This record gives sequence, structure tokens and C-alpha cells, in this order.
Amino acid sequence: MVLDTAVGQSPPLWPDRSAAGHALAGVRADLRPPDLLLALPRGGVAVAAAMADQLGLPLATWSVRKVADPANPELAIGAAAPGGVVVWRDGAAGQRQAERARHHGWLAAQQRELARRQALFGDPRPEQLRNRVVVVVDDGIATGMTLRAALLSLRRLQPASLQLAVPVADREALAGVAPLLERITVLAAVADLVAVGQWYGRFEQLSDAEVLALLAPRRLQQPL
Repeated sequence: MVLDTAVGQSPPLWPDRSAAGHALAGVRADLRPPDLLLALPRGGVAVAAAMADQLGLPLATWSVRKVADPANPELAIGAAAPGGVVVWRDGAAGQRQAERARHHGWLAAQQRELARRQALFGDPRPEQLRNRVVVVVDDGIATGMTLRAALLSLRRLQPASLQLAVPVADREALAGVAPLLERITVLAAVADLVAVGQWYGRFEQLSDAEVLALLAPRRLQQPL
């Protein structure tokens, strides 16, 4: 596994997600079509769109959903990804949370939202990813739970190489997903990352309409 990284930097580093994407593109100038950027919506799409423009690469999405207790929606207890992949926090407490999420319908609700986003954003078919260099892009990695779910689901599709490009990430979270990847590119790997948004001057949430507008001129064409 190859790791491209720069450390020892203080936030904020980028004015917005687009600037971070251009910075990532400068590090990954080796990418060429038919290599594919696969963004985790919604925030990862803005980063990947800038990379796609600079590198001339096609762009698609790979939907994944955090599972949380509605009483504490910011704390992820699990994540769901395509193909029925679900991951939970480790330990006995995590198993109890998983049982509650199933019992109360929190998991089912996120799986419905996952299916909605797959259809809306036009996530690629498995055959479009097989034997292809796939670079997963997000705007930042804190716990790594949703990323792990996404990578586990993508591994099943047998890409030629599964890689990650992300502006900022927690070091421990990166170590946790490293075995699933051939290459990681991270501009800032930091200890105990609390909030991805603090690394950006602007970090507004994207709407579905904004994601679709970013995808439209850069979208992976079907069929290959």
C-alpha cells in the first residue's frame, strides 16, 4: 500500500472543498482516463469535481449512509453501503447499539435513504467498476466508519486497484482502512480529528440539487 501524505499542518487549510480538490489533483497528477473518481456524497462530490476538472477524469458517486441514534444524530453507531454491507462500532456496546438500530428501524431508514441516493445520483453498476482503477474521494475522514462500509462494498466488485484521495483524515481512522486500499493520498493526516469542517474556511452542506449540478458535466458515461 502506497501512502502519500503531508502532516504537521494547522486548520483551516483550504477556503472550500473545491480548493482542496485542486490540491489533491496536484498530488495525483499520475491519474489518467479510464481511471475513475468515485465520490462519497454529498461533501465528497465537491472535492472530486475539482479533481475531475483538473485531471480530465470521469466522476461518479458511491452512496453510503451513517446509522445513528436519533437522540444523538452526530454520533455514528454504524454505516450502511451498497450490496447489503453494514458495519458497526466494535465491542459489546456496539452490538447493543446494532440491536437497537435494527429494532427501532434506524438501520432500515438509512438503507431506504441509501437506495434513494443510489437512484438519484446514478451510482455505477458493478460491471463499470470491475478491473478499473477506482479512486474513492471524500472531504474528510473522522471515524472512518462510513468509509470502511464503502470500501468493503467496493472490494466485492473486484476493481483493478482501490485507492483513496482525501484532504484531511484522522491518522487512526486511516490505519483502520489501510488494509482495504492499494494507495492512500491525504494532504493532512492528523491525530484526534474532531471535526472535518474546521479544516475548511467554508463547509456548508450540499443539497441533492447541488450534487446533481456538479455531477452533470463530469458524469461517468454509460455504458463504458
